[in-house]
This record gives sequence, structure tokens and C-alpha cells, in this order.
Amino acid sequence: MKSVIPVPLPSHPYEVVVATAGIDHLGSWLAGAETPLVKPGQKLLLVSNPAIFKHYGDRALAALTQAGYTVETCLLPAGERYKTLSSIQKIYDAALGFHLERKSAMVALGGGVIGDMTGFAAATWLRGVAVVQVPTSLLAMVDASIGGKTGVNHPQGKNLIGAFHQPRLVVIDPTVLKTLPPREFRAGMAEVIKYGVIWDKDLFETLEAAPRLDQYRYLGEDLLHTILTRSCQAKAEVVSQDEKEAGLRAILNYGHTIGHAVESLMHYRGVNHGEAVAIGMVAVGKIATALNYWTAAAETRQLQLIEKAGLPTQIPAQLKAEDILALLQGDKKVEDGQVRFVIPQGLGAAVVTGDITREQMLAAL
Repeated sequence: MKSVIPVPLPSHPYEVVVATAGIDHLGSWLAGAETPLVKPGQKLLLVSNPAIFKHYGDRALAALTQAGYTVETCLLPAGERYKTLSSIQKIYDAALGFHLERKSAMVALGGGVIGDMTGFAAATWLRGVAVVQVPTSLLAMVDASIGGKTGVNHPQGKNLIGAFHQPRLVVIDPTVLKTLPPREFRAGMAEVIKYGVIWDKDLFETLEAAPRLDQYRYLGEDLLHTILTRSCQAKAEVVSQDEKEAGLRAILNYGHTIGHAVESLMHYRGVNHGEAVAIGMVAVGKIATALNYWTAAAETRQLQLIEKAGLPTQIPAQLKAEDILALLQGDKKVEDGQVRFVIPQGLGAAVVTGDITREQMLAAL
């Protein structure tokens, strides 16, 4: 199975390739038949983490070297708490030691953390070198690898340091998900549900019709391919209309405003990104119902789908609503002192608004 999804940005068009055994074709796709995305013979810095590299590093290296590239590796610890400027420094050190040039490229082989950090390092090394995204988690496949958002966390907030840097190519190999821990698979499903709520009602209904969504082994090849391609298509459509989040693209933050606050207050332990987003979607779903943006029935359907995916729906007991509200004031999406939320308008549509009162936020939390 193979699907190619174009991301038709005027200045940086590229393709997302969803294909079985895609990792084994990475080098040939990068080299291209006529116009190489990165010319063979150039140096590539492959950035990954030890667990992912153990599973897929040799295959990626073989695919790239057979296509004529010279490849060096940089392995970083796994986990959101390592998404820092200290890790970026390690990538810079590897790039310097390998004598990476402006025509060279970085390849991100891993989940969203590796993808974000590699993209940011590529955006800032020599004022910008090419980056190729090879996501290995469901969350990274449907979200982090597409759209060019890169960055690291600040101790006071998530993704406060970053840059837009579009990839040259995204290669998604669904079969790598078989080694993804079930909890991480569920985390990715939160982002898939997000697309169903804000953009693609048919995707939402497809998820509702599925017997189970909580583990890779229950989905089957066809359903998984559909989930990946429709989610990637949704993000590509939004990003192509608004590359740098000047308007429409902000709807992709559905569930993320509260979710990021939960992650930060938990110090990126105990709650992963997808779980936090699920909690955020539930909270904003309540606000949407209270303000008549959508119906109670739509809120219930969202809640049931989140529960079906095995995701949490309650804020961790040790967190206080007041602390979450205080942290929201430092969010990137604050404008003129007002926290801006993505609010669903029925299934398949959403709007961004800052007209949510403190009392309404507290009630939902």
C-alpha cells in the first residue's frame, strides 16, 4: 500500500509518502528519479534515539548509503523532558564534527520529540539545512512531522523556543507502529480524533465504526492506512492554506492549550502529550456545549470516542484548576492578555476565540 499526499506550500512544496516498508525506500525517494531532493553524495546526519535506532536504524542507514549518501548518526535520549536546548547542542556538535554543509541534510528517525528537535537544529544550523522526517510514532506520523513546526521546551512552557522549517520529504511506514508501546499508540489516536472533530467528519465517523482503537493490532492494515492518509490530508489542507499560523492553522491546536498546561505542570511525567490533548479536548468540549457552539450530543460522541481509544478524560487529581489557568497566561496563543481557545462548531468544524471567561474555564476544568 502506498499513498502520496502533497503539501502544496507556495515556497516549500513537498510530499508525505505513506507506504508499507517505506523506510527501505527512503534513500531512493530522496535521491529521486530526475530531480533529487538531496543530491546523492551529500552528507546526512541521522538523528534518532537508542530504542528506535535499535529497531530501524540499520534499515534506514542501508537505504541511505545504498542511494549514495554518506551518513553519520546522533542518538539522543527519548522523552519530552529531553526536548531542550541542551539536546540541540548535541545535534550541533555532531553536525560540526561531521562537517555538515549547507547542501547537506538532517534526517529525523523517531517520534515527535526527535522530529521537533531535528527540525529546529536543521532550521538553525548554517542558517538552515534540509530536513527529512521519518516519524516512528502515530502521533508524529499524523501531526508533528507535517507542517514545519520545530522547537524545544522552555522550563516555563512547552515549545516556546522554535522556528518554522518545512521538511524536504516525509516518509511514513505504518509497519513500524508494531513496535510502538500501546500507550504511545493511544496518544497518537488523540491527534487523529482531533482531526475528526475540527476538519473531517467522515474520519470521525470512521473511527466511531471501528471495533477498537486502543492498540495497533486491532486496527488492521486498511483501517490504519485510512487513518494515516486522512489525518495527513487534513493537516496538509490546513497547513497549505496557512503555513505560519496566521489564521486557520490555529485550529490544529484544539485541545492543546489546556493540554500543554497539564503537561508542563506534570513536568512531562505521568501524562504524555496525546493524553494531555485528550484531556484538553474534553474540557473544551464542555465549554463548547455551555456556550452553544455545538450540541450536548456532539460532546458525548467526542467523549465516547476518546474513551474508546483508551485515553484519559479527567485532569490529574494532583493538579489545581487555578494553577492551570495561571499557566495558560504564558501560552503562545495568548493575544492582548486573552487566552485563545479552539472551539468545535459541530463535528468537522472549529473556530478560534478569546471570548471565554475565567469562570467558564474554571467550570470546565
